[in-house]
Amino acid sequence: MGYCPCFGSRRRSRPEREEERTVSRKSRLEISSSEPRKDISAPKNKASAQIEARTFTLQELKTATNNFGSGSFIGQGGFGPVYKGHVESTGQAVAVKKLDQSGCQGEKEFLVEVLMLNLAHHPNLVNLVGYCADKEQRLLVYEYMPLGSLDDHLFDLAPEKEPLDWNTRMKIAAGTARGLDYLHNKASPPIIYRDLKSSNILLDEGFHPKLSDLGLAKFGPTGDNTHVSTRVMGTQGYCAPEYLQSGRLTMMTDIYSFGVVLLELITGRKAVDNSNGSEKYLVNWAFPRWKDRMNLWLLADPLLKSQFSESVLKKVLEVAFMCLRDDATARPSTSEVVLALDYLASRKYKPNEAGNGSPKTPSSPTETTRMLARDFNRERAVAEAKMWGEHWREKRRDIAPDLESDAFNRWINRMNSA
Repeated sequence: MGYCPCFGSRRRSRPEREEERTVSRKSRLEISSSEPRKDISAPKNKASAQIEARTFTLQELKTATNNFGSGSFIGQGGFGPVYKGHVESTGQAVAVKKLDQSGCQGEKEFLVEVLMLNLAHHPNLVNLVGYCADKEQRLLVYEYMPLGSLDDHLFDLAPEKEPLDWNTRMKIAAGTARGLDYLHNKASPPIIYRDLKSSNILLDEGFHPKLSDLGLAKFGPTGDNTHVSTRVMGTQGYCAPEYLQSGRLTMMTDIYSFGVVLLELITGRKAVDNSNGSEKYLVNWAFPRWKDRMNLWLLADPLLKSQFSESVLKKVLEVAFMCLRDDATARPSTSEVVLALDYLASRKYKPNEAGNGSPKTPSSPTETTRMLARDFNRERAVAEAKMWGEHWREKRRDIAPDLESDAFNRWINRMNSA
């Protein structure tokens, strides 16, 4: 499997937090950092391109955030610091992102995000409340997401913090896929996210996921074009290998990033682990364990304490590694991923159900054989595959009739043979 080795070391704005960043001239790949600056606008025939978000004054946002005081600070990203605030006129809780003039993202990303979030509206996309462009100041105002970001609940957890259970992780995965599917297939024009990662997945009440930070997003290819050519930007560990090598951006670039996020949800490990002073990529760690197939439960986050279904774990891993294929054309579409994860998320883990959790470590080859015969008998596997295929065919008829039949059938056959 490929991975993203082209990024240099990363700065940390705060302990125990990874900072967002873009590829620079210091990247180990020789990627040009020059890209013509263009007016950020949607196609002229799109009436929906009219910006409708509220315009705030700087003073309004100072009042809302207690003058951007330390008590209101809730995070730091590539765009700049983020503060919690309350809009006096409406009483609404908001998150205010303030552009750091010395940061790696700037005016162009500000304009892109305002445009994209006014064009795109979906329950799994964060809502842009408004913005402020006062002299050199640039600020974005979003709905406040009370549970923070996904990585707040996956990594470096405090001892008293409860880890995400399996059902919640699957709910987040399915909701994230639906948000991405909206950008790819329902937004007009289609949008390539380009920076999907756990820190950009925000969580509302009930762990309802919403995609945020569309400052690096691009409109997808149109007409006979197969890709968008752009300088390489993204986040270490999440970028598709073909995009890093060529700068050719496609919807499949986002699918690879989604595969990395799905692995993070399963394993509880970061896309890149720098804890021991060297960069260890999650994809490189997980792939040989996936190929082994004998002890797939070892890929599961230890914090789950074996509270998951082995059969569902196997299929979620199957989806993840399909998304991570080196051949971009062999990756599933977001529509296919949504169908798969909606089904898998519906199979709730029940602690007392037979076959749940990880097997005990076998003490001998004979015990291993007996264990496999018990837990993975042929009749159960065949019945499960039939149910899987029948469900997907039904979902295809009801939800995705426009999927290319050949591609969809290949996907179904692959899942049925898993």
